[in-house]
This record gives sequence, C-alpha cells and structure tokens, in this order.
Amino acid sequence: MRRVLCCIFFVCLSVALQATVILPIEFRELVATAPVIVHGQVVDVRAEWADGRRSVETFVTVAVTEYLKGDLGEQMIFRVPGGQLGRYRTIFVGAPEFREGDEVVLFLKHSGPSYPYIIGLSQGAFRVVPEPRTGRRMVTTPIVMGRGGDEPERIVRGDATRKPVTIDAFRDAVRQVLAGARE
Repeated sequence: MRRVLCCIFFVCLSVALQATVILPIEFRELVATAPVIVHGQVVDVRAEWADGRRSVETFVTVAVTEYLKGDLGEQMIFRVPGGQLGRYRTIFVGAPEFREGDEVVLFLKHSGPSYPYIIGLSQGAFRVVPEPRTGRRMVTTPIVMGRGGDEPERIVRGDATRKPVTIDAFRDAVRQVLAGARE
C-alpha cells in the first residue's frame, strides 16, 4: 500500500518536460522559405522584457548593405529569443547572439505586423568574417551549401567539407538557388 501511495505521490509531482528541437534545414530550402535575405552590419542590439516580464527578447538593428531577396528598408530590426537585461538572462538554445559591428547574412521571415525573425534560429544566420591571412571577407557556413539536384542532402555534424566561402561565392549560391526556383 505504501508503494502505491508513493507512486501516486511522485506521479502527482511530475512536470511535463519541454525541449527545443532544431531540425537541420538544407540550403535550398532555407533560400526558398525565406521571404527576406539580407546582408548587412549590426548597428544596435537591445534586450527587452517579453511575456509580461517572464523572459527576455533581443532586438537587433541591421544597416543593410544589400538584399538578396525581399526588401525591408535601409535599416531593419529583427527579434531573437533570449538575451540579457540587467542581471536577468534568458537562454534560448539554438538562438544566435549578436554584437554591434557584426557583419551578417540573415534569412528572415515575418508574419503580420510583428518583427521579422531568423529562420531556423542559428541556421539562418551566417557570419561574415575576414580571413586571417588574406583579409578576404568569408561567410562561415553552419550548413551544407547545396550541391544541386533534387535529392535531399545529408547533413553531418563536423563535416570537414563545410568550409567558409567568400561573400561573392555565397551570393552566387543564393542567386543560383533563386534562379532554379523560378524555372
């Protein structure tokens, strides 16, 4: 009898677990899904309370260099879940963090009058960094860049073939996917 009561007690105390699951997204799908693809530089990062002060969201302002798809103006603001406000910090697994001065290429989506958000969290945010030896601007590639064809691509964590590409090669890859989608 004590075992039954003990089991009932623990069942009553149990809490539903929640988790964030991020499925890998292919480059072609990322390009096709995003209504806005923007290349620019982060000029402001600010955190604000969300959900009645239960969590923090970060709002990032980007000075646009160019749009590869869509148009939201010369400067645009998007939101990222999580952030730090004073001593309070909300961590959202998979959400990228930004700093003023970061050069980025973003794949964004928005619904209604709300702020745009990054598709696939970190999967839709590409950093542009100078190559140490040559100074060329390289796009870090957290996902496979698309080899063409209609077959799904296997995405392997730690794949040695995932190397940074020049910003020009990245633009060309996006434009190639966009041209293929129109056909």
